[in-house]
Amino acid sequence: MNPEELHQLAEQHANTRTQIPHRIRVCAGTSCMGLHSDQLVSAVQRELKQHGHEKTCRVSGVGCMGLCSAGPLVAVDPDGILYQHVSETDISAIVASVGNAPLEQLRCPTDIPFFTHQKRVVLEHCGEIDPERIEDALAVGGYTALLKALTEMTPAEVITQVMRSGLRGRGGAGYPAGLKWTTVAKARNPRKFVICNGDEGDPGAFMDRGVMEGDPHRMIEAMAIAGYAIGANEGYFFVRGEYTTSVKRLRKAILQAERSGLLGANIFGTPFSFTLEVRIGAGAFVSGEETALIASIEGRRGTPNPRPPYPAEQGLWGCPTLINNVATLASIPPIINHGSEWYASMGTPNSKGTHVFALTGKVAHTGLIEVPLGTTLREVIFEIGGGIPNGHSFKAVQMGGPSGGCIPAEHLDTPIGYEDLQRIGAMIGSGGILVLDDTSSMVEVARFFMEFCMTESCGKCVPCRVGTVQMHNLLTRISTGAATTHDLALLESLCDLVQHTSLCGLGRSAPNPVLSTLRYFREEYEASLTSTPSNELIPLTARPPAPPTNGPNGKGA
Repeated sequence: MNPEELHQLAEQHANTRTQIPHRIRVCAGTSCMGLHSDQLVSAVQRELKQHGHEKTCRVSGVGCMGLCSAGPLVAVDPDGILYQHVSETDISAIVASVGNAPLEQLRCPTDIPFFTHQKRVVLEHCGEIDPERIEDALAVGGYTALLKALTEMTPAEVITQVMRSGLRGRGGAGYPAGLKWTTVAKARNPRKFVICNGDEGDPGAFMDRGVMEGDPHRMIEAMAIAGYAIGANEGYFFVRGEYTTSVKRLRKAILQAERSGLLGANIFGTPFSFTLEVRIGAGAFVSGEETALIASIEGRRGTPNPRPPYPAEQGLWGCPTLINNVATLASIPPIINHGSEWYASMGTPNSKGTHVFALTGKVAHTGLIEVPLGTTLREVIFEIGGGIPNGHSFKAVQMGGPSGGCIPAEHLDTPIGYEDLQRIGAMIGSGGILVLDDTSSMVEVARFFMEFCMTESCGKCVPCRVGTVQMHNLLTRISTGAATTHDLALLESLCDLVQHTSLCGLGRSAPNPVLSTLRYFREEYEASLTSTPSNELIPLTARPPAPPTNGPNGKGA
């Protein structure tokens, strides 16, 4: 495909979309498909065929529309109607209403803050296009950023745009993306790799899944741009094995891109060539760590290694390797298309752009959202999220999953930013927001996350392998009223030891939920303590057997 052909195809597919008067979009994200939304697509197709409306109305299964708590969702275009909690028995009436009066009993209002207070950059086309049709991606400007990069910019100019945008890694650490790209680009090894880390494993996190399911062609375009910028011709999507829909759609999109000449040799007639593969992880949370991810792709057990050397210098098969997570890479095409100044105009001076979050827990509107960094927690929870339901009151919000911390009501006006959250004992992490109400026990919350870290520890280093088990035992004692002040002091001491001596980020961040709940909700710990002194040692309980691995990769990051 040459540049002229891309423009012609984009215009052709855009015109095709407008020639059909009506379109019905059915959410085919994992959340809605868990409620059988895939059956709704078939039901709409049957209804359209039965009434002879196939040429005047098109049905598409699309990615996550965002408001998961109202699923399954069905949208009617161009009427601008969104229906919620749709069942198969509603389809006949919905099809009959197209172009007529809407069904008010099923209608979901679209003028609520959940929709109006968002700024969709990464999620720009999720829920709008059919992720399994490259034609839909081209119609909304897919691969134009890649064309611009390859034909109008040098690799150094691409990296400069990423640097000036202020984009920071969305996987949790917040490392400047442009700085990482520069390091890999400067490496002299002629063979380099790009890896997309699609193995989000935080409990309640589904941000990356939503992007991969809803707009896989954007991910392919971003990977190719990254490869061009750093001098790599090979890339890998590393996706957790549970994300079967993401794997299916990415593989289909890669095949479509190859057939269209958007992947492979001499893309757009330039000297640049790029290939992509999907590798599936086997479920270990620790493989989200970069060195463990690399080990898994190479066919070894997914456990971390000491750094340095860093993957940017010596990564996959000993070659310089760029590893970014899904949301980081999905930000690249709009940066190239609109410019670094446009992207940097959003957010705060130190936390620029937008961030995708999974809003879950005790909040009225749960789902996938995207807001500019700098938005306050209060706005996210009480405006976008609709507040705390069932007459309960807000207690805390857990940010950053098992690596993050709990934030009480006194900090609700804190802007969501990397340094801002660190100052109050939390972190953005990969983007999970878990809202807790007045029925939640903060000791139990800490115990839940510690159990997760204990189970997911790879066991390679003693502080994490033993420390997380002992901390979990202490938290169990406290939650059952069997602990003493000595136990609480020992818990705090263990938190410090594990945090400063573990090999990788899993162990070093495992104490964070405990430390934050101790900082803000210490009275709940102290209220559970018994006055009876105890000097007995805490037994090291037997660890459960490791789960079997899925194939040669071991796991995924």
